[in-house]
Amino acid sequence: MSGTRLRDASPQSLLATLDPSAPLARRHLWLIGFLAWVRGDRRSVDGALARLQRFVEAAEGDAQARARLQAWWTTLVGTVDITTLLADFGFAPRTALASEMAERLRYKLLPGSPETIDASELFMLALPTDFDAQWLAALDEPLLERLLALLAPDDGTGGTTRWQQSLLDAITYCAGQILSTGFAPELRLRMAGAARDAQPFHALIRDVESLRVEVLHQLRTTDRLDEAVLRLRERLEACRAAAATVYAHFEDNGISVGLVFRLRQLRERILRVRDLLDCLLSPTPATSAARLMARLVTVGRERRSLRALVASNSSLLAAKVAERSAETGEHYITRTGAEYGAMVAKAAGGGFVMAFTTLMKFGIAALALSTFWGGFWAGVNYSVSFVLVMLLHCTVATKQPAMTAPAMAAKLKELQTPDAIESFVDEVTHLVRSQVAAVLGNVLVVFPAVVGLTQGIAWVSGAPAISPAEARHVLHSLQLFGPSLLFAAFTGVLLFASSIIAGWAENWFVLHRLDSAMEYNPRITRWLGTERAARWARFWRDNLSGFAANVSLGFMLGLVPAFAAFFGLGLDVRHVTLSTGQLGAALTALGTSTLHEPAFWWAAATLPFIGALNVSVSFYLAFRLALRAHSVTRVERARITAALRSRLRSAPMQFFVPRRAA
Repeated sequence: MSGTRLRDASPQSLLATLDPSAPLARRHLWLIGFLAWVRGDRRSVDGALARLQRFVEAAEGDAQARARLQAWWTTLVGTVDITTLLADFGFAPRTALASEMAERLRYKLLPGSPETIDASELFMLALPTDFDAQWLAALDEPLLERLLALLAPDDGTGGTTRWQQSLLDAITYCAGQILSTGFAPELRLRMAGAARDAQPFHALIRDVESLRVEVLHQLRTTDRLDEAVLRLRERLEACRAAAATVYAHFEDNGISVGLVFRLRQLRERILRVRDLLDCLLSPTPATSAARLMARLVTVGRERRSLRALVASNSSLLAAKVAERSAETGEHYITRTGAEYGAMVAKAAGGGFVMAFTTLMKFGIAALALSTFWGGFWAGVNYSVSFVLVMLLHCTVATKQPAMTAPAMAAKLKELQTPDAIESFVDEVTHLVRSQVAAVLGNVLVVFPAVVGLTQGIAWVSGAPAISPAEARHVLHSLQLFGPSLLFAAFTGVLLFASSIIAGWAENWFVLHRLDSAMEYNPRITRWLGTERAARWARFWRDNLSGFAANVSLGFMLGLVPAFAAFFGLGLDVRHVTLSTGQLGAALTALGTSTLHEPAFWWAAATLPFIGALNVSVSFYLAFRLALRAHSVTRVERARITAALRSRLRSAPMQFFVPRRAA
């Protein structure tokens, strides 16, 4: 049965198709079809419960159907081990993030088979929707007791039930996994000294075995059982607290996504043992079992989600990247007139270097290399230029926003203090002024510098630095009503991506303690000397982020358009400083008569929009990342937006020009 036929089927017809002697796959297909019939159209939980009640009534009134149902259930629980579902469902089979991502991709892309003895796989096939969690959680005790009496009637012998034995086995399996993770050296060595000395994991298995003995051999009084349960709960809490001390190590020594993944798995295992304990000790075991199954349905939904896996395990890394970018971004925010002037001077130096970068770009284009090699050498050109700007302590305007956004978001930690919103708005005005100063410094220098250099080349060689055809292409590519603005926004995405790479590289450097290795490694100190090795270690610790950002940005600007062209996407980059330099080269090649052409002025009018999109897109993406890292609420964001609008109406010039000192 399927679709409408299945929804319209009667309980009697479902029972008639039940064959306890059928092959494994057929028996499981009947279970999958039966639960689909219970779900129906998934519009009403009450409707699902009513269908289940009709099924129970039909089975109670038919002795032969009841016998087949009991035989089918006995075969099912004897074939499929429910302990694996209780202990391992929702957890990665291997303690590596990459293998878990591959496993989830398999669940998404490949269909599951009902011909399985893995209870976890059968569970995901039979209860695949969020609606299943709703109707399972809504099951009441009388209906559950009637269903249980149909499937496995009480034989009156007392003692431990199969369900209790499965719960005890699942607790033992989970405890073993917790123990192996807690003893892993990469976690144990990062725990706080006091937590490691307390040895909370050592006695975990002993406490689980004590619980097993008390459950299997119960006395008339429950004192010893209660004591064993309390001892196990306290041991689990001690294990959780010891594992949590690893996060403090991350604060000072960098974050590993793999370790975060293992810690989250450990925490979830501890929570699973608590759930199993509650179910084992519940006075209403049927209701507790239904609630546990409902929670496992939710776990199964998350088990298929790649987004949930990446988000939950990369949030700490995002916070650390934002924090490290914030430390760098503080240097790019000017607050006084003197700092504003210094920023203009640094940007002017960056604009002068970018003038040579522009000419090298035209030189590489003149070689007519293949698409890949042209993009590669363009990336080398950009990377060398950006690194040179950094080492000369100059600046390129568009690289700042992705660094300054986390610095701004870091100010949001103190929104509860008086005048915090106004103070943050003041910081925004400082930031916008800094960006304006940097863009003006770049643009106002790169244009005349390129014009002067191209005129010098023309005077020495007797021919223009670029051909008139290339110059016309520049004017055409920079038109306001073309794709330039889209390309400028895309360039902003690349600028943001370079900041993420920079934060990740610095975190990786700190995590593996490479500065300490460079300073104290015998081979390095023997080669460089002790003092020079220490200087190099400090240099790389302070500048690795900058090198990673500049080199990655350069190669992305050069190679991403080449790879996009391979796939026929036609993407390009528009960087405001480089575009301004190209316009200067085009003016020199075509002569001053170009100033009378509308195409030149349309291209010039496009430059402010390119700069605005470069800056705003990269800032927006970085700011959103930092907001998520600092857990800023929607209400607080609304207050900030309203305060910014108010300041823009009352004092718009503060966003462009520093206030005079009193």
